[in-house]
Amino acid sequence: MGKYKYSEEEQKMNNVLKYQDDQLKELLAESRSTRNEIDAEIEAMETFLRKRGLDPSKAAKQSTVVEAPKKVMVLPSWENLCAEAESVVGGSCELESIFTEAELKSNELAIQQLNKEYNQIHKLDKTDIAISAIAGIVGAAVDILMVGIPQKGPEGLEAGTLSNFIRKKFDEAFPADEMEKLANSKESKVPFDAQDNRNTTIRVEGLSAYYHRLLSLGHDPLLGFVVGVFDILTGRMTTIDKTGKFVSQVMENYADRKESNIFAALAKQLAHFKSDITTSMGLPAPLMGVFNLFQFGSIGEYEQTVAEIVQGMYYEGYDFIHFCSMSIPVMITEVIVRISYAIKRINEGKRICDSIPFSLNREKHPKLATMLFIAHSGATAINAGKVYFTKNPMAINYPQWVAFAKYSYKQLKWGVVEKPLAREAYVAGKLEDSWKELEMEISESFEEFSKDYYVVFE
Repeated sequence: MGKYKYSEEEQKMNNVLKYQDDQLKELLAESRSTRNEIDAEIEAMETFLRKRGLDPSKAAKQSTVVEAPKKVMVLPSWENLCAEAESVVGGSCELESIFTEAELKSNELAIQQLNKEYNQIHKLDKTDIAISAIAGIVGAAVDILMVGIPQKGPEGLEAGTLSNFIRKKFDEAFPADEMEKLANSKESKVPFDAQDNRNTTIRVEGLSAYYHRLLSLGHDPLLGFVVGVFDILTGRMTTIDKTGKFVSQVMENYADRKESNIFAALAKQLAHFKSDITTSMGLPAPLMGVFNLFQFGSIGEYEQTVAEIVQGMYYEGYDFIHFCSMSIPVMITEVIVRISYAIKRINEGKRICDSIPFSLNREKHPKLATMLFIAHSGATAINAGKVYFTKNPMAINYPQWVAFAKYSYKQLKWGVVEKPLAREAYVAGKLEDSWKELEMEISESFEEFSKDYYVVFE
């Protein structure tokens, strides 16, 4: 490590401290010498008085105490003090020079103790780890036992009990006959809804009634609010085809589906989403169409690319409704960790308002983010095992992997970047508090010492 470079003000402070430290040591040495001389004179005087038959203690009581007049104390200005210090000790003193080896060692141990104290604040105990582990296991169990893997049956897509329940609720909320009327109405007609290449200028590989929602980014539940609205305003269709080719083209045959107002375009986008959500090949999971760009890999028995795997998953029923079903185990994991964390904090004596675990701010809730990271890591590991043993990509819990990626990034950023800075700030804050206490003691001592003086500043 290189030598620490002091700022100009820090260097001046170091010089003054070194100068005054040297002066103090000289004064202490002189004081001890003078005190020894005075003590010897007093002892000689007491001996003399005793030889004359006098009691020194009575003589002291009979002596008249004369109040000494106040003296004048002249305090130099900071500039003069700095100049005087530099002329005596030089202009490059280091702070360490005023401490002994033992004192430096003690200072180092104190800093280490403060670092340890900060780490302890963020360290999980056995209960925290147990909460995280249980939450991850429960979320994974719900995913395996109740969400399941979608399969096409005689009555449509079927999966686990929870997944079937969610799909049924979507069907009830968006009845097929009403959605069909909406799909045929002008208010939901959009330019990016071509189901084959008959209406395209540039060929989109794989565009069909089965795959057009996966290939068209306007149908993405997330990107659609940007790309889809843009396409409605410009009369375009933006796609990533089955071969990973990005195409954005004007749909001349659908010119009447354009909107000139952004709010009208947004309303049309929402209406189109609504009309498509419960169709047999419904809306894809968020960002699912982007995986068409992943034209690499040699996965499984048929050595498929990542894009081909995802396309097959969508065809088999891995759609937005199934994504919603898979999100529930992830939410269960979150709820278990957050509620348990709040209860534990309240039991530890924290206020209820300080225990509500909405924020992941590590100053307010130092352990919460780490607990969530552990819980989602466990749930993701179990899901990875599920995929491995079933050899079925349909078993992937997409929301769980998104949550894992999110908390992994935050945990890595915390451990590598934020924690060292936060720990440094914590230690600096503690040292600042100690410095303020020292300043107060110095001020009180100076007031006591200077009460018999007239203090004059240069």
